[in-house]
Amino acid sequence: MSVAMSSTCPGLYCGRMMVNGSAEGVCGVCPRGERTNLQKICERCTESPELYDWLYLGFMAMLPLVLHWFFIEWYSGKKSSSALLQHVTAMLECSVSAVITLLVTEPVGTLGIRSCRVQMLSDWYTMLYNPSPDYVNTLHCTQEAVYPLYTIILIYYAFCLVMMMMLLRPLLVKKIACGLGKSDRFKSIYAALYFFPILTVLQAVGGGLLYYAFPYIILVLSLVTLAVYMSASEIQSFKSLVTKKKRLVVLFSHWLLHAYGIVSISRLDRLEQDLPLLALVPGPTLFYIATAKFTEPSRILSEGGSGH
Repeated sequence: MSVAMSSTCPGLYCGRMMVNGSAEGVCGVCPRGERTNLQKICERCTESPELYDWLYLGFMAMLPLVLHWFFIEWYSGKKSSSALLQHVTAMLECSVSAVITLLVTEPVGTLGIRSCRVQMLSDWYTMLYNPSPDYVNTLHCTQEAVYPLYTIILIYYAFCLVMMMMLLRPLLVKKIACGLGKSDRFKSIYAALYFFPILTVLQAVGGGLLYYAFPYIILVLSLVTLAVYMSASEIQSFKSLVTKKKRLVVLFSHWLLHAYGIVSISRLDRLEQDLPLLALVPGPTLFYIATAKFTEPSRILSEGGSGH
């Protein structure tokens, strides 16, 4: 369906092609890698992603890795000696997938990408803004106005799934996963076959919402999971926190997530004001340990009183 040439194209995302320095043709969808400008002319995306865009891509890239690690730890069991190797292999799979995804994205062969700037939430959902100039026929102008932030995540997930099935992990689990039954060895891989479609749907439906909300999601989830972990591990002091290497790894991982969320929110627009915010990263841990010290004596007294 096309619309006869008029002074301006209808809708937010319909435009005309630029040919020999002039706008020609009918209003319609812009080719991939282009979007309309204020004059309703299809313009090639030539800008580089902002820091916030890279942080969003990093967040979406971390999701499958964190889920891999969670299910590896969940299903490996305490007696399994292959958990560490599986963690390393999962990181290798995601890292290789990320590099390949960047290499196949324009400009092809480089680790950089060219993009269109995100201007508003509707840029993620152009399918909802197809105009009907005559109130009968719809002019379909659905396009990737946030090129390539929408599709690059889907391509990355596809490479992650392929790498998981083609690289070392299936063989590693089969040969080294001692202490597990044959039916349990591949459960971490089976779990990925479930969560990758879920992540794909999440990106396809909620990509725009995640783009604006992911810094707050990181902060909330990291705070909640840290509190749950420290409570489940019965960590009451710094001494009990540093006695085990695994606890330190978990602690520093959460601190990195806190810092990632703070940087994503502040975007480091003003370094002299934003960088001191990173001093807040250890705050939740200090608060939890201080609270635990105050609540521990009352808990002991209540247990002692009930014993009498």
